[in-house]
Amino acid sequence: MKPATVPGATALARLTASRRQRNLVAGGVLLGLCLLLMLLSLGAGAFAIAPGRVAEILLARLGSGPAELLDSREALVVLNIRMPRLLLGALVGAALAISGALMQGLFRNPLADPGLVGVSAGAGLAAAATIVLGDRLLASMGMGIKLPFAALPFGAFFGGLISTLALYLIATREGRTSVATMLLAGVALGALAGSLTGLLAYISDDRQLRDLTFWSMGSLGGASWSKLSVVAPIVLPLLVAVPFLARGLNALMLGEAEAFHLGIPVQRIKAMAVVLVALSVGASVAAAGVIGFVGIVVPHLIRLLIGPDHRLLLPLSAIGGATLLVGADIVARLIVVPAELPIGIVTAFIGAPFFLWLLLRRGRIAES
Repeated sequence: MKPATVPGATALARLTASRRQRNLVAGGVLLGLCLLLMLLSLGAGAFAIAPGRVAEILLARLGSGPAELLDSREALVVLNIRMPRLLLGALVGAALAISGALMQGLFRNPLADPGLVGVSAGAGLAAAATIVLGDRLLASMGMGIKLPFAALPFGAFFGGLISTLALYLIATREGRTSVATMLLAGVALGALAGSLTGLLAYISDDRQLRDLTFWSMGSLGGASWSKLSVVAPIVLPLLVAVPFLARGLNALMLGEAEAFHLGIPVQRIKAMAVVLVALSVGASVAAAGVIGFVGIVVPHLIRLLIGPDHRLLLPLSAIGGATLLVGADIVARLIVVPAELPIGIVTAFIGAPFFLWLLLRRGRIAES
């Protein structure tokens, strides 16, 4: 005799299976799109290379094709110029998207974003100070050398950390975070960081001024294997560590008191989230300058697709961020050929209308 089944349990099981299948499809499509854009990115630019030719070069590099192909001009462009640019863009996009997802989970609001609330500006200010004042400090010590690039991620990290902590302390009262205060404080912090960065630009020399202009608009044009070797060891461990915060962030959605009663170490989760955001944004700003809106567009779109579960939201946000930034870099290289448009302009063109739509949508929901 078969055991009786509860109709509600059967419907719930079907709904769960359907949602799991939908999430798998969404993740597979997003990953496929990311890989396709990566292949196109290696061939896009003023010196165009067909995707088939790019695939042949990659296979030859892996030892599955003719070795003489690696001596061609196409192989030089793909392997030494565009490959580090592609990998750097994917890492930066993933780091910014995860930072946005972490901040949205920490503040329990989808409007939080490192670029909008001044964290990126604080990291950029610290990177600018490292460029201008670091060189002068070395010169005053009579060392006669330029500041190594490896110092920039650490300087930008402390700038992002200070900005994140200041924002959290200003916007949070009695365990509750005010969204209006958060956005206004972010605008104020961004304006203050922008004014100080302008002061550093005023006292900088020609070389330093070119570097500061790079930070202000964002670009992947300076990517190289040496720069990637500095940024990757910082960002990759973060991408691995972030999913372990998923359970705590899911509990924080209920409120800090409720999460505490569920056995979640709330203060530890918040501290880890703040440090990870500062590291991710700091390394990203040091490598590619200030690139806005990736942290708000990607996590929100992923949340609309698969729901608010951070166990899926965080890894899919990483893939989505890499996809968006690689795609934006392709547009930046092709829209004004043979010149290149700063990638920060492309992401702002995409993200600003999306942010306005999000504000209007939330306003309508609040009124209804």
